[in-house]
Amino acid sequence: MPKSAIIPAGTGVPLAPFVPGTLADGVVYVSGTLPFDKDNNVVHLGDAAAQTRHVLEIIKSVIETAGGTMDDVTMNSIFITDWANYAAVNLVYAEYFPGEKPARFCIQCGLVKPGALIEIASIAHLGKQ
Repeated sequence: MPKSAIIPAGTGVPLAPFVPGTLADGVVYVSGTLPFDKDNNVVHLGDAAAQTRHVLEIIKSVIETAGGTMDDVTMNSIFITDWANYAAVNLVYAEYFPGEKPARFCIQCGLVKPGALIEIASIAHLGKQ
Protein backbone atom coordinates (compact mmCIF):
# COMPACT_ATOMS: atom_id res chain seq x y z
CA MET A 1 0.00 0.00 0.00
CA PRO A 2 1.53 3.33 -0.99
CA LYS A 3 1.79 6.06 1.61
CA SER A 4 2.65 9.76 1.52
CA ALA A 5 4.24 11.97 4.15
CA ILE A 6 2.07 14.99 4.98
CA ILE A 7 4.18 18.01 5.90
CA PRO A 8 2.37 21.38 5.96
CA ALA A 9 4.27 24.47 4.79
CA GLY A 10 6.26 26.08 7.59
CA THR A 11 6.63 22.88 9.61
CA GLY A 12 9.80 22.77 11.70
CA VAL A 13 12.15 19.83 12.05
CA PRO A 14 10.67 17.29 14.49
CA LEU A 15 12.47 16.27 17.68
CA ALA A 16 12.44 12.61 16.65
CA PRO A 17 12.33 10.60 13.39
CA PHE A 18 8.70 11.14 12.30
CA VAL A 19 6.57 13.33 10.02
CA PRO A 20 3.52 15.39 11.07
CA GLY A 21 1.19 13.05 9.19
CA THR A 22 0.99 10.11 6.85
CA LEU A 23 -1.70 9.49 4.22
CA ALA A 24 -2.34 5.86 3.34
CA ASP A 25 -5.37 4.41 1.57
CA GLY A 26 -7.46 7.54 2.23
CA VAL A 27 -6.64 7.68 5.93
CA VAL A 28 -4.56 10.45 7.51
CA TYR A 29 -2.60 9.47 10.60
CA VAL A 30 -1.53 12.61 12.45
CA SER A 31 1.48 12.13 14.73
CA GLY A 32 1.31 13.08 18.38
CA THR A 33 1.18 16.87 18.23
CA LEU A 34 2.59 19.04 20.99
CA PRO A 35 2.25 22.81 21.54
CA PHE A 36 5.54 23.61 19.83
CA ASP A 37 6.56 26.48 17.58
CA LYS A 38 8.63 25.71 14.46
CA ASP A 39 11.78 25.64 16.62
CA ASN A 40 10.30 23.05 19.03
CA ASN A 41 9.82 25.54 21.85
CA VAL A 42 6.71 25.11 24.00
CA VAL A 43 4.22 27.93 23.40
CA HIS A 44 1.59 29.40 25.77
CA LEU A 45 3.31 28.20 28.94
CA GLY A 46 0.84 27.42 31.71
CA ASP A 47 -2.25 27.94 29.49
CA ALA A 48 -3.91 24.60 28.69
CA ALA A 49 -6.64 26.18 26.55
CA ALA A 50 -4.16 28.11 24.38
CA GLN A 51 -1.93 25.04 24.05
CA THR A 52 -4.94 22.93 23.02
CA ARG A 53 -5.92 25.51 20.37
CA HIS A 54 -2.33 25.58 19.07
CA VAL A 55 -2.20 21.77 18.85
CA LEU A 56 -5.57 21.55 17.09
CA GLU A 57 -4.53 24.22 14.58
CA ILE A 58 -1.45 22.16 13.72
CA ILE A 59 -3.59 19.02 13.37
CA LYS A 60 -6.03 20.96 11.19
CA SER A 61 -3.16 22.07 8.92
CA VAL A 62 -1.95 18.48 8.51
CA ILE A 63 -5.44 17.23 7.62
CA GLU A 64 -6.08 20.13 5.24
CA THR A 65 -2.70 19.61 3.56
CA ALA A 66 -3.81 16.01 2.93
CA GLY A 67 -7.06 17.29 1.38
CA GLY A 68 -9.45 16.82 4.30
CA THR A 69 -11.21 18.81 7.00
CA MET A 70 -11.67 18.44 10.73
CA ASP A 71 -15.05 16.81 9.95
CA ASP A 72 -13.05 13.86 8.61
CA VAL A 73 -11.44 13.17 12.00
CA THR A 74 -12.66 9.84 13.38
CA MET A 75 -10.36 9.32 16.38
CA ASN A 76 -8.32 11.48 18.75
CA SER A 77 -5.86 10.27 21.36
CA ILE A 78 -5.41 12.97 24.00
CA PHE A 79 -2.62 13.07 26.56
CA ILE A 80 -2.64 15.66 29.36
CA THR A 81 -0.23 16.22 32.21
CA ASP A 82 -2.85 17.22 34.80
CA TRP A 83 -6.56 16.43 35.16
CA ALA A 84 -6.99 20.00 36.42
CA ASN A 85 -6.68 21.06 32.75
CA TYR A 86 -9.35 18.66 31.47
CA ALA A 87 -12.20 21.22 31.44
CA ALA A 88 -10.12 23.83 29.59
CA VAL A 89 -9.05 21.25 27.03
CA ASN A 90 -12.66 20.17 26.47
CA LEU A 91 -13.90 23.74 25.96
CA VAL A 92 -11.45 24.34 23.12
CA TYR A 93 -11.85 20.81 21.75
CA ALA A 94 -15.61 21.37 21.40
CA GLU A 95 -14.95 24.41 19.16
CA TYR A 96 -13.06 22.22 16.67
CA PHE A 97 -15.62 19.43 16.75
CA PRO A 98 -18.98 21.24 17.05
CA GLY A 99 -21.14 18.63 15.31
CA GLU A 100 -20.80 14.89 15.41
CA LYS A 101 -17.82 14.13 17.63
CA PRO A 102 -15.01 11.72 16.78
CA ALA A 103 -14.17 8.85 19.10
CA ARG A 104 -11.41 9.65 21.57
CA PHE A 105 -9.62 8.78 24.76
CA CYS A 106 -7.74 10.93 27.24
CA ILE A 107 -5.04 9.88 29.66
CA GLN A 108 -2.87 11.72 32.15
CA CYS A 109 0.86 11.24 31.65
CA GLY A 110 4.22 12.94 31.41
CA LEU A 111 5.10 14.53 28.05
CA VAL A 112 8.38 14.81 26.18
CA LYS A 113 9.12 18.45 27.05
CA PRO A 114 8.55 20.33 30.32
CA GLY A 115 5.87 22.98 29.92
CA ALA A 116 3.83 21.01 27.41
CA LEU A 117 0.42 20.38 28.98
CA ILE A 118 -1.23 18.47 26.13
CA GLU A 119 -0.50 16.22 23.16
CA ILE A 120 -3.06 14.98 20.62
CA ALA A 121 -2.76 12.36 17.86
CA SER A 122 -5.55 12.04 15.30
CA ILE A 123 -6.89 9.77 12.59
CA ALA A 124 -9.00 11.15 9.73
CA HIS A 125 -10.74 9.13 7.04
CA LEU A 126 -10.81 11.01 3.74
CA GLY A 127 -12.01 8.12 1.62
CA LYS A 128 -10.05 6.57 -1.20
CA GLN A 129 -7.56 8.99 -2.78
